Amino acid sequence: MTNPESYRIDGLDKLEPRRILLCQQRQIGDVILLTPAIHMLKERFPAAAIEVLTEKKCAPVLENNPEVAHVWAIDRSLGLIDAVRFYRRVGTGGGRGRYDLIVDFQQLPRIRYVLALSDCPVKLSYPPPWYNRLLYTHWAPVSGPYAAQCKAGIIMHAFGIPWKNDPPRVYLTAAERAAAATLLASWGFSPSDTLVTVDPTHRRATRIWPLAHFARLLRDAWRARPDLKFLVLYGPGEKQDAAPLIELAAREGLPADRILLAPRQTELREIPAILTHTALHLGTDSSPRHFAVAVGTPTFIIRGGGSTAWTFPGPGHEDIALGLSCQPCGENDCPLKHMRCLSDLLPEAVLPRFLENLERARPKP
Repeated sequence: MTNPESYRIDGLDKLEPRRILLCQQRQIGDVILLTPAIHMLKERFPAAAIEVLTEKKCAPVLENNPEVAHVWAIDRSLGLIDAVRFYRRVGTGGGRGRYDLIVDFQQLPRIRYVLALSDCPVKLSYPPPWYNRLLYTHWAPVSGPYAAQCKAGIIMHAFGIPWKNDPPRVYLTAAERAAAATLLASWGFSPSDTLVTVDPTHRRATRIWPLAHFARLLRDAWRARPDLKFLVLYGPGEKQDAAPLIELAAREGLPADRILLAPRQTELREIPAILTHTALHLGTDSSPRHFAVAVGTPTFIIRGGGSTAWTFPGPGHEDIALGLSCQPCGENDCPLKHMRCLSDLLPEAVLPRFLENLERARPKP
């Protein structure tokens, strides 16, 4: 942790930027969690044009956002010369005048290229390591138990903006919501079903609850609530990881017509649109949970090695964990090699909490 004495925010209280660039290269969930900071800056500087630099795969998160004037999408397939030209174009404002403020939320190499090629007078980030400090003019601490609050801490400290517990924001059109309803109907979901989306996958082993546990939980939940119908979601390259849940649920006695693996990988903006028709989202600590918060859908998350920092501190959003002394470890793989935080968290212990959250989310018909 950098010594607080090294924070550099002098003079920012008088700054009135006309153009702002926010840099959040990845991941999808982190770009969703950037939106409260965007909202806070727009409230503080209503006349400013706020632009965002992010990877191409993340850019759809910000579509239709009225507080974002432009999105710079990083194409990682560009060759070196074309990439340098792109970074210089971004750093110099793309022909629309230079930025008055650039905020770097990640300090990744591609963002540093933009900073190095930019003539922006104020380059703000969290306290950088000594070897990167020449890239920044100011730095401020991150803070807060919730990940979005932690991210926004940079601008909170720099500009004296209070945290109001604003949720993430994803702006869907009426057409996107209607298309999701049509898609669900084509997959066999009816208005009489209480839809629960299930996201059982994660790129980190310490976040993945055993599929056999998921299968038993879904079966027991359906026995308590026969109106339930489950849609299993998955991300790029994860279908083979999610698909076995269907067979395991069938073995446990869940009728085949009460659970469906999404017939195809959903497009990025289809996920929040589907979640607007969902009573409750059940899953791991991955981006669909943040999409759910952003569209007002309650969430119930199985937590292993991750912390509570990813759980939105508001009604309708809970996680459950076994509570071992080693939790949260924050590691990709279990340091103790036993993964008890996940394997020993049995469906029978999870079921009552799941049903309580479901009851609050959508009362029994």
